[in-house]
Amino acid sequence: MIHKQSFLFTIGVVSMIQLATALNNGLGLTPAMGWNTWNKYNCNINETVITSNADQIISLGLAQLGYTYVNIDDCWQSAQRDASGHVIVDSEKFPNGMKAVGDYLHNNGLKFGLYSSAGFETCQHRAGGLTYEQIDAADYAAWGADYLKYDNCGNLGLPGKDRYPAMRDALLKTGRDIYYSICSWGDEDVALWGNATGNSWRTTGDIDNFWQSMKENYMRNALHPESAGPGGWNDPDMLEIGNGNFTNAEERSHFALWCFAKAPLLIGCDLNKIS
Repeated sequence: MIHKQSFLFTIGVVSMIQLATALNNGLGLTPAMGWNTWNKYNCNINETVITSNADQIISLGLAQLGYTYVNIDDCWQSAQRDASGHVIVDSEKFPNGMKAVGDYLHNNGLKFGLYSSAGFETCQHRAGGLTYEQIDAADYAAWGADYLKYDNCGNLGLPGKDRYPAMRDALLKTGRDIYYSICSWGDEDVALWGNATGNSWRTTGDIDNFWQSMKENYMRNALHPESAGPGGWNDPDMLEIGNGNFTNAEERSHFALWCFAKAPLLIGCDLNKIS
């Protein structure tokens, strides 16, 4: 039998270790809340999609409840970089550039999130950030980014422990507060080292819009609750609520489970069309 005091001491030591190793950038003291393009729109994004959903975040009262991050996922960028190594923004989707989008969000009291990958390309074959961390972080900061989701595609088989800290350090160097979301799909035991690297870390593969996928992500995410705490959180992926494939009871359960897990709450539906 384990003595109660010994058990409590062990839990206390584990907590102190977690707090001692957590990323100390002053962000993620509570799990991030907001909206992301991917689950609904995939690559079918543009400036109007972003601004119209941002307007709904405000009009529906979500911003007042803390849903402030508006995160643009994959496909905002081209596959190439310019001669100086800077990512080229897709000018058809975002003709006014990314700073204009960020300014629109900030002027409405919201925060601006972007996406890239810790590999040579993103999952949709756009320019990735591997070896370009300093240039990209400086550009994100200049555009006013408040959040970066950093994926795992095009990683050339290089360990995540080697790739992800490079962007962490580059973001810190900019002097701008940018929440760092590691999206390494739960690979390489990320829950054991993610809290020294990011403000959240994906513990699972991508969620799909059906019950079994949601359940599996929740169960896998629950393997290392000791890793989560102020400054860094286990992330079972974004919410599928509002995308039309869950019953009302299933949507409520999905939402509740993410809350129980202290997971980031990132809405992923078309806010212009929800009931």
